[in-house]
Amino acid sequence: MISKTTLLGAAGEHYVMAQLLTRGLIAALAPQGVPNLDIVVSDIEGRRQFGVQVKSRQNRGSDGGWHMGEKHETIAAPSLFYCFVDFGDIGETVPVCYILPSETVAKVIRETHQAWLSRPGRLGQVRNNSKLRRLVPDYSSAYAPDPPVYALGWLDPYREAWHLLPSPDDASD
Repeated sequence: MISKTTLLGAAGEHYVMAQLLTRGLIAALAPQGVPNLDIVVSDIEGRRQFGVQVKSRQNRGSDGGWHMGEKHETIAAPSLFYCFVDFGDIGETVPVCYILPSETVAKVIRETHQAWLSRPGRLGQVRNNSKLRRLVPDYSSAYAPDPPVYALGWLDPYREAWHLLPSPDDASD
């Protein structure tokens, strides 16, 4: 049986592919099991390629963020981008997409997780490390470095920032 999470992930991938195609880029799903990207992208001439990893969410959970893993702290390549799709309340809102370079995601995930580990838990206990990470729109709580570099609004410059992706016009001869 297919899970709602799997369907939501597929919806996010297809949403991002539609956005890329309407911007004049060739986009195709990567084969299942490719570890660090979901979509392979090229300009029409095939001179410029890059990869996209898609993370999707809907209005569940209190932090408004996306699940990430320990591996995302080290995945940083100039030709890899993340698209974080927020579907909000399904059927009631237009999806919002945040486009970030993989280097930025790796830095944020690494710094905020280390800050989280360095602070005591709710009951004053030492926190245990795990492979789970979160990319959230507001790290000013237990996640935040001091001062809170990634406070509410830090994601705003990446909202619908499709211009951060290589465009078909960027291809060199």
